[in-house]
Amino acid sequence: MGRTTIEELRNRRLVAMTTAERAQFDEAIASARLAIEVGEKVREAREAVGLSQRELAARMSTSQAAVARLEAGGTSATLTTLHKAAAALGLELSIDLAPAG
Repeated sequence: MGRTTIEELRNRRLVAMTTAERAQFDEAIASARLAIEVGEKVREAREAVGLSQRELAARMSTSQAAVARLEAGGTSATLTTLHKAAAALGLELSIDLAPAG
């Protein structure tokens, strides 16, 4: 007998969800995807200017661990945090709202 994959477990759980649970699940996934995307953009920008996480953290007055969490998508960044990161990287923060889909 083969091992159950994470995808199989996910699909079993999705089938068993109520409509309200599925909506909550979808919202959580969207939020996680956004946090990961933002983190990747911060990491790419940091690497483009040649800073280490520690150096960026010092410029932001935060810890290297906080920068690592931000870049990993482990935390949803506030606008204040993103503004600090942009300023520390010599960039301008730009927010874009686009149609869903």
